[in-house]
Amino acid sequence: MIRAILPLAILATSACHYGDGPEAAPSPPPGKCVADGLASLNGKTRTDAVEKEAMRLSGAKTVRWISPGMAVTMDFSEARLNLDLDDKGRIVRAHCG
Repeated sequence: MIRAILPLAILATSACHYGDGPEAAPSPPPGKCVADGLASLNGKTRTDAVEKEAMRLSGAKTVRWISPGMAVTMDFSEARLNLDLDDKGRIVRAHCG
């Protein structure tokens, strides 16, 4: 009897499905900035296309470009993405606030 059941058990477990591989990253909540996964922006220069990509990736409603030595307010906005630039205008850091 066990010999008859064993092949069926092996067949049943081999048909199990464990997912379709890596899951897509969840979209950030609308209007709330999430800076995870924005390293792909590093090294890019300021353009409208880069700003749109940054907003799409982060979920931010606004983007603040911060040049070296630029004075910025210390207020926190959960809907804002800050993009720190180096002296050549390239993104070196992306953070929310």
